[in-house]
Amino acid sequence: MKNITLVFAIILFALSCKTKVKVDAIYFNGIIITVDSAFTQAEAFAVKEGKFIAIGKTAELLENYEAKEKIDLLQKFVYPGFIDAHCHFMGYAGDLYKCQLRGTTSFDAVLEKLVEYDKIENPGFLYGRGWDQNDWEHQAFPNNKKLNLLFPDKPVFLKRIDGHAVLVNAKFLALAVQELKPYLNSEFVEMKEGIPTGILFDKAMDAAASLIPELSVTTLTKEIIKAQEDCFKLGLTSLSDAGLSPQQISLIDSLQKADILKLRIYAMVSASSQNLDYFETKGKIKTPYLNVQSLKVYVDGALGSRGARLKNEYSDMHQHFGAFNTTFDELEHYAKWAFQHQFQLCSHAIGDSANALVLELYSRYLNGENDLRWRIEHAQVVDKKDIHLFGANSIVASVQPTHATSDMYWAQSRLGEARMGEAYAYKSLLHENGWLPLGTDFPVEYLNPQYTFYAAVSRKDGENYPQNGFQMNEALTREEALRGITIWAARSNFEEKEKGSIEVGKYADFLIYDIDFLKEELLKIRNSMPLNTFLNGDKVFEKK
Repeated sequence: MKNITLVFAIILFALSCKTKVKVDAIYFNGIIITVDSAFTQAEAFAVKEGKFIAIGKTAELLENYEAKEKIDLLQKFVYPGFIDAHCHFMGYAGDLYKCQLRGTTSFDAVLEKLVEYDKIENPGFLYGRGWDQNDWEHQAFPNNKKLNLLFPDKPVFLKRIDGHAVLVNAKFLALAVQELKPYLNSEFVEMKEGIPTGILFDKAMDAAASLIPELSVTTLTKEIIKAQEDCFKLGLTSLSDAGLSPQQISLIDSLQKADILKLRIYAMVSASSQNLDYFETKGKIKTPYLNVQSLKVYVDGALGSRGARLKNEYSDMHQHFGAFNTTFDELEHYAKWAFQHQFQLCSHAIGDSANALVLELYSRYLNGENDLRWRIEHAQVVDKKDIHLFGANSIVASVQPTHATSDMYWAQSRLGEARMGEAYAYKSLLHENGWLPLGTDFPVEYLNPQYTFYAAVSRKDGENYPQNGFQMNEALTREEALRGITIWAARSNFEEKEKGSIEVGKYADFLIYDIDFLKEELLKIRNSMPLNTFLNGDKVFEKK
């Protein structure tokens, strides 16, 4: 009997001393919003080698896992790392050293900033970014007469906030004679009495921009590090950079491999014959941090600078329809290449005419339900007759909710009342496929994903205007908005199996907040920021 009792005691002791799984860290006693398919909540998770290895209740994980580092979350909220589905990270980094013109309330205020910047920095080439004539009392485009007086001998290049128009001075125009020659009698150069006013749009702007001196790799790298810090501070762990050259992609890859750049980047290749030739040989690129398998095409311009291509004339400009930056034949060439090489095609289309063109062409290639995930970036004004083509052909609408709340003050003047019902229609676009990736388009808008969430749900600006929201029938729910900046953004890049939610096997990219995105007052969410940002389980930001 004693022997039997001893055997049972040994068995019980062995069971009580079962080996725990060793992991790098255990986070427990939290409110974890996993953003999995059921939108479940958990209390704890374990991380090993940069990935989530277990998720569940606190007692369960502490019983079954052992780690040197155990972090009590103290009932804080945990979310997957935020993903920006459409932005211009390299453009943002490259703009950091330039004169910042965002928020100026008049052209005179722009000039004051330029003069002050020039005194301090004294660059050989004066570059500014961010002015928006829609924010001024007099909303007509400025001309370069005052610029010419202030800067007669220094070239000046001032890009509008949307990146689709620029104001240059006479000195710059003199340097860009050959580049601008093909566009002088087109809608891409504003003329008065046969003389350029200094305002250039899209194609002419891009041609002239080729004269701007490039930053050195050393200087650009410093700006990239600053830009990355800005992203981590606001909870961005991944992003889609919408339009890069092979040289920019190569720099990103080298900085990531050197562990200088840690952000995960989905890089869209700017569509050109030269870039197609390069990736014809190079092929796709896929690392844990860099994903290259898409082409970016600009089909039209922006609504704010009246470059978006509309089916009918602008309500505030007789016989003006905007412009196509890419012809149908050019777009078809890119579509054929993308289809043959299994690259995703991502087309910038804002006006209803541009969207109709892209939808028609995509439909020819996609021809019904598919998983190629060809995207239309912005999809800002879509004719109700055309919107069904998104769902019919599994075409992904990639939208930026803060565009609606930035444009709402003047959009109706461009479109008229009837077309406004077809603009910024995010809920309608969501219904087409059942999911909708969200981005910011920074530096056109602020890079803050909290602003994206707030604008998508409240349809208001940062001053809580308008009182009842802007076109609230197109607002998203909180859950939809959170999915839009996490798992749906990952899905738009074919990355939903590796990030975008807190699930076993995915990268341990997560955020700790002291605020509940599902219940807290919306304006408070907009003005929040993470306490900590983690990438691969490593802390990359801590709020001081």
